[in-house]
Amino acid sequence: MAVNIPIWPGSSSFSAGNTPFGHYDTEVEFTSSADKTAGWCAKRLGYPIVDIELQDINFYACFEEATTEYSSQVNQFNIRENLLNLKGHSTGSDLSQTQVGANLNTLVNLAKDYGTEVGSGGNVTYYTGSFSTVAGQQIYDLTTSSVASLESGTAGVDKFEIKKMLHNAPPAMVRFFDPFVGSGAGSGGMMDAFGWGNYSPGVSFMMQPLYDDLLRVQAIEFNDMIRKSQYGFDIQNNRIRIFPIPTTAYKVHFHYIKESERNNPVVANSVVSDYSNARYDRIPYTSINHVGKRWIEKYTLALAKEMLGAVRSKFSSVPIPNSEITLDGADLRSEASTEKEILVTELRENLEATSRRALLIAQQEESEAMELTLNRVPRAIYIG
Repeated sequence: MAVNIPIWPGSSSFSAGNTPFGHYDTEVEFTSSADKTAGWCAKRLGYPIVDIELQDINFYACFEEATTEYSSQVNQFNIRENLLNLKGHSTGSDLSQTQVGANLNTLVNLAKDYGTEVGSGGNVTYYTGSFSTVAGQQIYDLTTSSVASLESGTAGVDKFEIKKMLHNAPPAMVRFFDPFVGSGAGSGGMMDAFGWGNYSPGVSFMMQPLYDDLLRVQAIEFNDMIRKSQYGFDIQNNRIRIFPIPTTAYKVHFHYIKESERNNPVVANSVVSDYSNARYDRIPYTSINHVGKRWIEKYTLALAKEMLGAVRSKFSSVPIPNSEITLDGADLRSEASTEKEILVTELRENLEATSRRALLIAQQEESEAMELTLNRVPRAIYIG
């Protein structure tokens, strides 16, 4: 038995649950606009001159889809525009219609990886290790636990990389000595009064120009470098050669990182990492301005036209006595497709025209134009 499905009667009354998803059913402005938009679309499609083979819920579905599409297009643009600044931001807050300022977090995190390698900060911890020298032994293999003592990890088990060796010559200042200065003159006591008594000897700094001290420090260091085996080391795969050859037992300290920590690229969880988890939720219909709502109305009409075209395309013609009526389903679908494409393209162009880069360029051009204009303004001549 055939059932006659009612078509658009000329009016409707929206209630919660009439839309497929119900995203905006609790917003008063959306519910009041749904019936008005449905009536406008029906009249634009030819009602009441011709019947519109749609029901009110069809118009409501188009209205909801148009609102969601507008929100999606705006959010897509904002994600592309702000993703660099959003990386590392918490994913727990909605960023829709939120001003996103400059954020160097991503650049700093990238720089930290390089900083780890040069010892100027980073995400990898620098640990301290040590080994004891043996008189007459120059080479030490720190890959064995019997030689190296590590703050974290075990030598021979955990791979590590030495970043800094604390093996240096004694400071030249501690060898700053002149046995003929200040003897018998009481100068040492005077220097103690000035707070210089801890130097060796403090009187070496009395009434001497600073460059004299620097030259003597430099002479001591050059003497170590040229005449003696300078303090140093050579590292190859954590195998260390010590210079000069130790003559006594002493402890050498070093800083190192664990390769397992450096090779782990994950530095945080539950933060924005890419396009997929930047938290831009649906924009409430109430928060959309008039320009956006007008776009939604036009897109709703295009969707309704597409739906009506699909309905009428089921039959290319309807027989009547002595003739037949040709339906315009194909034409409606073609027009709707073109209108949707034009609307989306227009919206994207408007968004790109208001991007951060475009606005900065426009501001620069405005500034340059203003400067040219002011250069043509006669300058006042003061006579006095």
